[in-house]
Amino acid sequence: MKRAPGVAAAAVAATLAISGTGSASQPRLVPGLALFAGTTEGLWRSGDWGKSWERLAGGTGGTTLDGLGAVRAIRPLGPQVWIGGNGGVYLSEDWGDSWAQLSATPGVSVVLPSRWPQADATVFVGTTSGLLRSRDGGRTLEPTALGRGGISRVEWPGPSLLVACDGGLFVSNDEGAHFSGPGSGLPEAPVAAMVVSSFFGIDPVVLLAPASGGVYRTSDGGTSWRSVGLAEDRVADLVWIDRFLYAAAENAVYRSEDAGATWTRLSASPGRPSRLLFPLEGIEGFLATDRGVFHTPDAGQHWEAAGLAGQTVLTIATFPTPEPTTGKKRR
Repeated sequence: MKRAPGVAAAAVAATLAISGTGSASQPRLVPGLALFAGTTEGLWRSGDWGKSWERLAGGTGGTTLDGLGAVRAIRPLGPQVWIGGNGGVYLSEDWGDSWAQLSATPGVSVVLPSRWPQADATVFVGTTSGLLRSRDGGRTLEPTALGRGGISRVEWPGPSLLVACDGGLFVSNDEGAHFSGPGSGLPEAPVAAMVVSSFFGIDPVVLLAPASGGVYRTSDGGTSWRSVGLAEDRVADLVWIDRFLYAAAENAVYRSEDAGATWTRLSASPGRPSRLLFPLEGIEGFLATDRGVFHTPDAGQHWEAAGLAGQTVLTIATFPTPEPTTGKKRR
C-alpha cells in the first residue's frame, strides 16, 4: 500500500502534537513512516520507510544501549518502544530517542507488554531459559510455570496466553500460572514461527512452523495438530492479513488464501528470513534477513534492498495498526 501525501502529513502533525519534538518543516520522527530493526550488532531506526537508517545508541538523557547486544525483540506502542536482547529489557518513552534499562536478564527473545500499558502493567518476557512475567512494567521479573527451554513467540489474545517454544505450543488461561500443551500431532522440534487468529476466543485457530520444516495448524486451541504443507521448506515467519496467510521461508515467500490448505509460491527469498512485516496490513511489506532489510511493493512478488546491507537482521517492527473490529472465522 503506497502512502499518500495526506497520510504522511497527518502523521507529521500527530508527531508534533504528541511528542512536541521537531518543527513543521523538520519533524524529528514521523511514527507513520518509522521502522525499527534489531540486528546482531544492535538497534536501528528508519524515519523514512527504510530509505535510510540510524543506529540508536541511547545516552540522550538516559541509559546507553552499549550492553544490549543482539536485539531479538521490538514492540512499539505509541511513544513507548520496548526492546529485548542479549543484555536484557529496555524501554523508551519518546519514540526511541532515550532509553532506560528495566532488567538485565540475559537472552531475551520476546517482550510482550499489555495492549494497554497505562492501565495494566503486566509484561511477559521470553528468554532462552523460559517465560518470565512482570506485574510492574518490566522492572521485576518472576518465573512462570513455563520455566525451561527457549521461547520464540508469545501471543496474548486474552484471556489465553499462547507461548511457542522449544517444546511446541503451550497455552495458559491464568497468565502463566499453569500451562497445557503441546497437544498431539506436532513434530518434536523448536517452534520457529506462530500466527494466531484475530478472534481466537471464538475461533481458536493457530498455525505453527517447526524448525524442522513445514506448517502445522490447529482449530481447537492447540489440542490437536495437522500438517498443512511446505514440508520441504523451513518457515521463519507467518503473517495473517484478512484471508491471506503469508509464509517467509528459507527458499521462498508463499501465500495461502485458504488458511494453509494450499500455497502459492510468490518469489524466491532475497536472504535467509527472520521476520516478515506488512505495515498497515496492506500489500507493501518488509522482510528482515541475514543480508539486510528488503521491501516489497506488491505483497511479496518482488523484493528490493531497503537498507542494512550485509547485516544479520533478527527482527523488524513498526507502530501498530488499529485493532480489527469485525471479521470472519478462519476455519
